[in-house]
Amino acid sequence: MRIYFYLLCFFSCSLAVYAQKPTPEKPRILISTDIGGTDPDDNQSMAHLLMYNEKFQIEGLVSSPSYGNGSKQEIIRMIDLYEKDLPKLQKHQTGFATPEYLRSISKQGYRGNVSYIGYSKATEGSDWIVKCAKKKSSQPLWILVWGGLEDLAQALHDAPEIQNKIKVYWIGGPNKKWSANSYAYIVANFPKLWFIENNSSYYGLFSHSDEPDSVVISNYYTQHIRDKSALGKDFINYYKGEVKMGDTPSLLYMMDGDPNDPTRESWGGSFEKFNYSPRTVLDRTTTIQDTVAYCSIMELRFKIPKTDAKKESIYFWMEVPYGKNIQKWPGYYIGNDVYAIRYIPKKAEVLNYKLTSDLSEINGKEGTIVATNLWPGKKSQTDYKLGNNWFTDKQDKDLYFGKIQGGKTVSKWKEEILVDWAKRWNWLNE
Repeated sequence: MRIYFYLLCFFSCSLAVYAQKPTPEKPRILISTDIGGTDPDDNQSMAHLLMYNEKFQIEGLVSSPSYGNGSKQEIIRMIDLYEKDLPKLQKHQTGFATPEYLRSISKQGYRGNVSYIGYSKATEGSDWIVKCAKKKSSQPLWILVWGGLEDLAQALHDAPEIQNKIKVYWIGGPNKKWSANSYAYIVANFPKLWFIENNSSYYGLFSHSDEPDSVVISNYYTQHIRDKSALGKDFINYYKGEVKMGDTPSLLYMMDGDPNDPTRESWGGSFEKFNYSPRTVLDRTTTIQDTVAYCSIMELRFKIPKTDAKKESIYFWMEVPYGKNIQKWPGYYIGNDVYAIRYIPKKAEVLNYKLTSDLSEINGKEGTIVATNLWPGKKSQTDYKLGNNWFTDKQDKDLYFGKIQGGKTVSKWKEEILVDWAKRWNWLNE
């Protein structure tokens, strides 16, 4: 067990030595979040955003739940808590957004996964992305994606001209697994997009070095958050008050230095360019000899002649054990007698799966996926080619935080981040 109290005291005494690097101007941001879904860390990150919102021009809060029951109503509920605490924040800092304004820019996006094609239909959320991106401004709209890419993909499909007006910072990893089809659509059709794909570095904010999905245990809640504020009373409902907030590195990146330079050091990570997104395409199930990089696309295709099928409809399922449960991933008919599925492993692991279907040619097939611990890994002819403005987790072995690629680019700032946040919790605990 790691206890932060003494470390926090040390850093509190030495804060004068470290200061956040100034940003060139207050950035325009739009948040796409699956808040209220299966992972409550989005609620923690939303609390963090609301407590620091004077640092941003927030133009949109979009509910985009690829998986689970996330909704705009959960965003509104968090804003209601913020409204109760706002007078305390305003005693110490000016420039906070009004609750009325934040409610007005909260929008409902797409619920669930889209089919193989990668987009579906316009939503209130995707339309809002387009509207904000088209505003006349001297700076781009930064879209910080905390969940799936469905609404971003839809916005780009409906208004491809916005690709030159936006910059994206995406917390990928598990979100990428749920959003495989939208991700594939974006990399295939918008390779010149400006995009940070953070698949693992963000784990450095909250994980044990030997297990990315873990949450470090501390006494941060009892020492700094507590229950003297509406946001504080609510915070205990997520991971029993332990700090995860895995999407917060996107905010930290915008708060610390020039966001136009992803290679710099910042609280939200440091990244390097990459020019291909790996994709393995096979006309069979995989075996133990088939290896892919974690977070890369594994695409299985099966040709069954003379079938009467409807394009983009689900015709089979990939069943993958996950703990004591079974996760099911849909496979689609994509035309020309071909049925296909995309699957993205979220970390280095060995996965066994089976396929179920009413089609006898597919039903009962089994396979194994071996995911290695270096992204993006080896190249192949079926990879998606990217432009000059795609960035991702650094591959330097010295920057691994245990098993976590690039993790040290975030973990090195963890104490400073928590100390800075503790000051704002102290405002709410007065």
